[in-house]
Amino acid sequence: MEGEIKAEFEKNGFILDNEEEILNKCLTFCINYKLNPSDLVSSWDVYSLNRKLKDLVVQNVEMEGFLSHLQNEQKEAVVKQEADLHFYSSKDVDMILNDDEENFKDAILSTPPGKNAKPYSDPFDSALYSNGNGYSSEKPSRLVTPFGRRTDKFVARFNFNNLPDTENGDEKDAGMDSEDDVIKRVKPLKRFSLVVNGDGPEPGCRFMYDRIEDRFNALDNRIRRRAASLFSSGIYEEPSDPSVASGRSIFAVGMICCEEEGRLNDKSIMLQSSIEHSGGQRVRLDLQKVNQFSVFPGQIVGVEGNNPSGYCLIASKLVDSVPLSANNVEDLHPAKRPALDQDIQLVDSSSPEKEISVLIASGPFTTTDNLYFEPLSELLAYARKKQPQLLILLGPFVDSEHPEVKKGTADRSFDEIFHIEIIRRVQDYVEHMGSNARVILVPSTRDANHDFVFPQPAFDIHPPELKHQIKSLPNPGIFEANQVRVGCCTVDILKQLSGEELSRNPKDGSPPSDRMSRLASHILNQQRQVPKAYY
Repeated sequence: MEGEIKAEFEKNGFILDNEEEILNKCLTFCINYKLNPSDLVSSWDVYSLNRKLKDLVVQNVEMEGFLSHLQNEQKEAVVKQEADLHFYSSKDVDMILNDDEENFKDAILSTPPGKNAKPYSDPFDSALYSNGNGYSSEKPSRLVTPFGRRTDKFVARFNFNNLPDTENGDEKDAGMDSEDDVIKRVKPLKRFSLVVNGDGPEPGCRFMYDRIEDRFNALDNRIRRRAASLFSSGIYEEPSDPSVASGRSIFAVGMICCEEEGRLNDKSIMLQSSIEHSGGQRVRLDLQKVNQFSVFPGQIVGVEGNNPSGYCLIASKLVDSVPLSANNVEDLHPAKRPALDQDIQLVDSSSPEKEISVLIASGPFTTTDNLYFEPLSELLAYARKKQPQLLILLGPFVDSEHPEVKKGTADRSFDEIFHIEIIRRVQDYVEHMGSNARVILVPSTRDANHDFVFPQPAFDIHPPELKHQIKSLPNPGIFEANQVRVGCCTVDILKQLSGEELSRNPKDGSPPSDRMSRLASHILNQQRQVPKAYY
């Protein structure tokens, strides 16, 4: 049969690069997918046109992409054979909840989707794509993937703080429940407050057009806001110029800088104050007298110390966070009370503590062998059972590192994949959980359908009637849920900090300082920067 395949290629004007190996693979394709040589060569012709291959040479490096093309053709053929399957929608769910069985049966028998239906007519219309196994990702119902064959579903792999393992035993039985039982057990969720921080780039913003003056002003505004926050707390005095020689102890606020290229060290730490206090000058910062500290370039800190020579500020105390004490502010003069910036939001200690349930998941949300997004479907099914008030999904969603995306073999645009596979599933989840459910999406620099910059603007999504339930944050982003402030970022900030920060822990063996405060500070600093493109 290899001779027939070779003859068919030559008949259509194609030349085989590595003849023996290519014919071997083509023979395997014909056997696995029940193709004759003529059909195989026709499929290669279509593949080469889609890939815009300039010459007529069949190269071995293209065989893997050709295999994906053949698999997609097989999927489409199976879908056409099963065109009379019913696609369940949220209306069917309403019928089940209302026990309207007769109407439900009629709907199933009388509303099969038409063969000429446009699959991408409305990016937020979930009626065409929802079914019992999730959404239409062109996955045939009879096709079982390795992810679907796994046996250890919903098993907790790690436990923090040695909490009792209550997940594994319950979830094994929960996976056997029918979908009707799960639907009927849905309870109304409690309302909770959700406030999204407005800082960060807006969707559709221009980047790589910023001026040096704008960058400098953005950095200076951060220093001035932090200085105003610390002074308004009533704990620290008004910031002074750290570059002026003085024998007395002063308090200064500035940004940590590195004097030279490379990592921070004890001799290269500089403090840049604001234009208002020092004209933007830098002064060397000596931290030898500080027992414990951790700093990184770009961090805004307050420093107590003295500068006897005018060239070096000798620190006795380092302040890397704003005090969140409401009692201190109530005792201040009204003129000093902070109607400040969003750097500090004081919590009323008299208000009762409110509980909130949150489910957080990070992408990618599909396996590397396909774009069916089965893990996302199972995650949303798990969320339907646990019924959290808030669901946070961190990108990437359409991962640029996915093999089909990298090779360009996906049969839809990245925006279509995002709206059909992600937004429609999330939309149906919100409709199912009720009006009090909230979902937050945070993009990633690996999202193929989004701007490849950092800081990154939010997704430009506005699903009709659900815009208050489905929100997107910039990357990094900050929000408040029931007075709990949360920072989200899909870039490995802790890894960045471990390579850039300079820290010292006490010698008496006490535990190191909490890194989360520095992480939150770094998120806030990055969020207010001007977006920069990756090259």
